[in-house]
This record gives sequence, C-alpha cells and structure tokens, in this order.
Amino acid sequence: MARDLPMTDLAAVRQPLDRAQGLPNAHYVDEKVFAEEKEALLFSAWSGLAVGADVPEPGDAKPVTFLDVPLLLLRDRAGAVRVFQNICRHRGMILVEKARKIEGAIRCPYHSWCYSTEGKLVSTPHVGGPGQNLHPGIDRQTLGLIEVRSHIWRDVVFVNLSGDAPPFEEVHKDLLDRWAEFDQPIFHGGEDSRFELSLKTNWKLAVENYCESYHLPWVHPGLNSYSRLEDHYHIEAPGRFSGQGTLVYRQLTGDAGETFPDFGGLSDKWDEGAEYVSLFPNVLLAAQRDHCYAILLEPRGVDETVEHVHIYYANPKTDDKLRQENTALWKGVFIEDIGVVEGMQRGRHAPAFDGGRFSPAMDGPTHIFHDWVAARIEAHRAQQG
Repeated sequence: MARDLPMTDLAAVRQPLDRAQGLPNAHYVDEKVFAEEKEALLFSAWSGLAVGADVPEPGDAKPVTFLDVPLLLLRDRAGAVRVFQNICRHRGMILVEKARKIEGAIRCPYHSWCYSTEGKLVSTPHVGGPGQNLHPGIDRQTLGLIEVRSHIWRDVVFVNLSGDAPPFEEVHKDLLDRWAEFDQPIFHGGEDSRFELSLKTNWKLAVENYCESYHLPWVHPGLNSYSRLEDHYHIEAPGRFSGQGTLVYRQLTGDAGETFPDFGGLSDKWDEGAEYVSLFPNVLLAAQRDHCYAILLEPRGVDETVEHVHIYYANPKTDDKLRQENTALWKGVFIEDIGVVEGMQRGRHAPAFDGGRFSPAMDGPTHIFHDWVAARIEAHRAQQG
C-alpha cells in the first residue's frame, strides 16, 4: 500500500529554463514535504556533515546530530576519519555526549559496553551474569558500532545515510576533474577561521542564493565594486552542481603588502579568477588561488538552517592578523545574504505565489538546483509506490 505522500505538482519545475516555475511553496513551509525531502534529497545523496578539522588528532571524537540522527565523527587510532551512529548496540544509548578525546575505548555510560575507535565491540561486562563477560548469544563480531558510509574531499566529511548512493568519485567526477589543480593539501585556519550563522530560512534557499551572481549589485555592493556582475559566468552541471565564477578575484592584502601563500602549480586562469559552487545537496564551496572555504548547511527544521563556515589555506603558517581579517571579510559577505534568504522564506507563505519565474539569462544555476530537487523527489515517490 502506498504511503500518504505530500503530492506537490513538480511538472512546471521540470520545464526548460525559459518556461519553468520554481518549487511550490510547500517545499519551504510544509513539515510533511520537509520529511519527504529529508529522505529523497539529504539521506539518499552525499550530504556534508562536518569537516576533518573537527577531529584533528587520533582518538578525537565529536557527536553530530544530522536531521535527528545521532552520529559520531571519529578519527581512529590509524588516523582515518570515520562516522558511526552514536548509539550502543545494546539498548541504543547515546555513547558520546560532547566532543572529547577517546583515551582508551568508547564506553557506554549505561551498561559499560565498550568499543574501539575502529568500532569493534571489545567488552561486554556481566553480559552473561555477574562476573560473566561473555555469552554465546552475544556475538561481539556482529555487534560493533554501525558505521555510516562516508567520503572526505577538501576536508569535508560527506555521508550517505541511506547507504545506496553511487560512489562519491562517480557522482561528482565532473567537479573533481574541474578542480583537479586544487587536489593538494589544504590547512584549516583554526578557531579564528570557523564560524556559524543561524538563519530563519529553509536550507534550499541558502543553496539557491549561493548559486547565482544576479543579486550581487544590490546585496553585495562591496564585492560588486570590483567583481562586477558582468565579470561573472555561470557554472552549470545539471544533476550534480551549479554555481558562478568570476574573472576578477582580488587577493586580500595586509598593511605591508603581505598576502596569503598561493596553492602550488595553478594555471593562469586562477591568477585573477575564482569559482563558487553549490555541490548538491548542502555544501557550498569556493576555489581561489590563496585560500578556499566550505559552508555546510545544516537543516534544523523546515524554516531553520545553520551555516557552518570553514576557511582553509595553502600553507599551515599564515599571518594571524591577515587571517582574522579574511574571516571577518567573508563573515560580513555572508551576513549580507541573511536578509534576502529570510525574506524569501517569509514570502513562501504567500498563498498566490506559484514558485516564481527564472531569468533565462541570469538564473540558469538556480533552475538547475530546482530541477535536481524535483527529479530526486519524483524518483523517490516512484520508489515508494
């Protein structure tokens, strides 16, 4: 029997750019649609969860809740970053409540079952009765922590919670190839190079806004003063990612003329160029000659989103003052976007709004994201019967 699905009409969204409408209002304000999108867009794809810099040393562990799912980000003894469900296999107790170093084993605070940092169940005290730590009905080999499929690229920890997405390298081959020059070490700037912004908006509006440069003259007049609208170009990979590039990237320069070290071996296009891509579903990325960043969108509800911003450099040693100035600069730019994404969210409560139209010249990247959303929801509905 088919489930009671929220059957929004997506036919108009799937039309060519010059005739398409945007996603219906329900995709921004309806709890049932939000729950459907959780499965169709965020659990079944490669979603950004955290960054490797969150667990810099072996044994470091950080609990992360993603759409109500309790997860544990962990760097194991061999230095590999792994993601597990943050629950004991005995009675489902949360294992790690706050970020900390795992000195020995991960011990459940309820009945003291213990797990290694590789997820193996290594101790089950009194499981067979007082003083009996083994029982033939408890097979430790099959009761390790539940590992979540993960992949790390540009330090972003991507997870596929459904477990059935094609390999990350296959899904995102186009972008990996496009940015192959940047396939080299990157270094997180540290505590002064990370910040969070809380938005009263649906997460998709943050993606849509990042995709396009159309809003720059009015929302980002500072940026537009040197990287003008006419200096930008569209980046369009239907079904995978979209965004914008600029032919005029200006390096941040200190009082004495200092700049950040460049990434090595880049082609000439990056001397004054930069690219900004929305990697579907929820990761926003930048590629620039001297630093990069990743924004992970955490949906906390149908109209609540947290942006986790992380800035990286080509060299682990950068000027403290310049680095802090760079963080403040980007934070200012991203704060400028809050008013428009929150304004669009409020606008989605207008009953006569039909999803809006797209500028055939300027909104191609945004339409690509809408079409990706609609296509995945249609496929999900077909699977559900």
